[in-house]
Amino acid sequence: MDTLQLASWSEAGLEILHRQNTPGMTEHVGGPETEQAVVDRQSRYLRLEGGEMLIVRLGGEAIGSVGYWEREWEGEDVYETGYAILPEFAGHGYAAAALRLAAERAAARGARRFLHAFPHVDHATSNAVCRRAGFELIGPVAFEYPAGTWLQSNDWRLDLSALGA
Repeated sequence: MDTLQLASWSEAGLEILHRQNTPGMTEHVGGPETEQAVVDRQSRYLRLEGGEMLIVRLGGEAIGSVGYWEREWEGEDVYETGYAILPEFAGHGYAAAALRLAAERAAARGARRFLHAFPHVDHATSNAVCRRAGFELIGPVAFEYPAGTWLQSNDWRLDLSALGA
């Protein structure tokens, strides 16, 4: 059985970003990005500080991405997370497992107590991933993503101090 692993973001991540940039995968986050926006995202991911973007691998195959980064939320310094598993690998628990592995990495940094995820309230699959990964539902919030677009999202929170880092 292949083991799920996280690998540091690299030039190989650009292919993943292209594969994720479909109407189905971006439906709840504003739709597909332009080619330039994908290239810009790749550049941001390669130089991310205060967190990390990671390639989710099953065996040797890249099946998605997960990451966490520093942000301020409601007056508190926290991490925010994002995750996306390619559709052909959906439904096997890989997203929740990858999210949990990323949370463990964030906890090991010891810099922030909480990790938040903000899936759209109507994105049942993404909300289920948070639940399965052990996040607590705080409730619905107005959340800006992408910049200039306000979405009705759920605020899910994971207490990193409970992970025993």
